[in-house]
Amino acid sequence: MGALHPGHGSLVERCRRENEIVVATLFVNPTQFNDPSDLQKYPRTLEADLELLEALGTDDVFCPDTATLYPNGYAFRVISDSLATVMEGRSRPGFFDGVMTVVLKLLNIIQADRAYFGEKDYQQWKVLHAMAADLFLPTEILACPTIRTASGLAESSRNALLTAGGRQKAAEIYRALRFAPTADVARQQLEAEGFRVDYVEEHWGRRFAAAFLEGVRLIDNVPLEEPECSSALM
Repeated sequence: MGALHPGHGSLVERCRRENEIVVATLFVNPTQFNDPSDLQKYPRTLEADLELLEALGTDDVFCPDTATLYPNGYAFRVISDSLATVMEGRSRPGFFDGVMTVVLKLLNIIQADRAYFGEKDYQQWKVLHAMAADLFLPTEILACPTIRTASGLAESSRNALLTAGGRQKAAEIYRALRFAPTADVARQQLEAEGFRVDYVEEHWGRRFAAAFLEGVRLIDNVPLEEPECSSALM
């Protein structure tokens, strides 16, 4: 959805290594926002995004407008009653319907052999992987590791909406997920630090969190079996 950062860059770099042609899509998808104000304030940095994609060796960039992807409005959509009902699906009604629908459209247009998604949005990858299999799509849906700053903060377009101090504090989400003995303790730690916590839950061998800081909703997750990290992240 644009506002590209090193996490997105890592997806392009892996795609470049593994494929003959690299295509990126840039589109802030309105159907996955259940809060109009969230859509309005979502960061948009098209010129910088295009410069980064060119520098990384991207062959083609598809930047459709809303009328192109939704010529009949939101008349047809993909829905799920399984993976998409917990965490993000529960907290953001209609979110995964919009994500699945737009990704299906983009894959039908691009006809990609492989599509790369970051593990920061692990539930999203799970949903899209299952959708592609269930609908017999020829595209392989691949997951790539989360890219983090030195503090442990997961790279995210929404980080641009935080103050410098907020970006430092936001790394507490990672530390709580990684080092708290239980999900309940992680939630308590985040609340004690001033976060408004949406959820801290464990699914699929991972611990997930969504929390608000400076009015910005941030998500992250870590594998429960992740080896201990450097003391620099403590």
